[in-house]
Amino acid sequence: MADENTLHVPARDIPLPTGISEQARAILTAPKREFPGYPDVGNLDGWRRYAQGMNAAMTGPMQAKAATVDAEVTDREIDGVTVYDIRPASVPEVDPHVLLDIHGGAYIVGFGDACRAQATGVAGDLGVRVCSVDYRSPPDHPFPAPLDNCLAVYRALVESHGAANIVVGGSSAGANLTAALMLRARDEGLPMPAGAILHTPHLDMTNGSDSLYANRGLDMVLSGSDLTSISAVYAPGQDYRNPYLSPLFGDLSDFPPTFLSTGTRDLFLSDTVRMHAALRALDIDAQL
Repeated sequence: MADENTLHVPARDIPLPTGISEQARAILTAPKREFPGYPDVGNLDGWRRYAQGMNAAMTGPMQAKAATVDAEVTDREIDGVTVYDIRPASVPEVDPHVLLDIHGGAYIVGFGDACRAQATGVAGDLGVRVCSVDYRSPPDHPFPAPLDNCLAVYRALVESHGAANIVVGGSSAGANLTAALMLRARDEGLPMPAGAILHTPHLDMTNGSDSLYANRGLDMVLSGSDLTSISAVYAPGQDYRNPYLSPLFGDLSDFPPTFLSTGTRDLFLSDTVRMHAALRALDIDAQL
């Protein structure tokens, strides 16, 4: 024990799990990406350059996948917010069902062409109509601007499609915004959607989850990330226990049926499990 609050774990080798697919094996044995480090929190120009550079790097692979999807893609605006409406060729135009997709990317990347391409890939994978929110993002548009944009689009979709025909979902930061949107929509008197999807969700900005520390260096995507910096840029000067920032601290009693996914080497494993337990304690249909 380093002290009464810290357990020191010596360096050790972690074997690959047995029985995993070749694709999973390739991911887990891939060379670690060089993490360039984040700018200082107050360096807004540095964060702008970082966001643009990271966004450009992720756009190409997403566009390559999107090019394989047979779908009609329409850029439009809802209440001043850019959205991408993607309808696979297999989905009839009159089908009212829609997935409101909220992109991830540490709250600051995944916008523009990356958002459109990522949503097109989701539409192709799931064979459903997707409406993706290209929400405003930090450093120029910190909290609550991204959540405001998601709420505006959800409100419009409720009016046009009906809440019973909508599922809302996202990954990582997008899953945070999905969960926060459920609480914000409920508080503003809007009906809940048919369901929510939380893939590897970041739900506790106080960094109170065990896996943030236990899986540091094991997470293949976020191994070098400093979540404290990301939170400070996304929500400067805010109380991180605000349920619209950390949905785990909110009243979850009206949450819709929810699907949650994570992995044993995911930094957000504990966030996901804690959310599942909180929903089940309220007898909400939730699958982990």
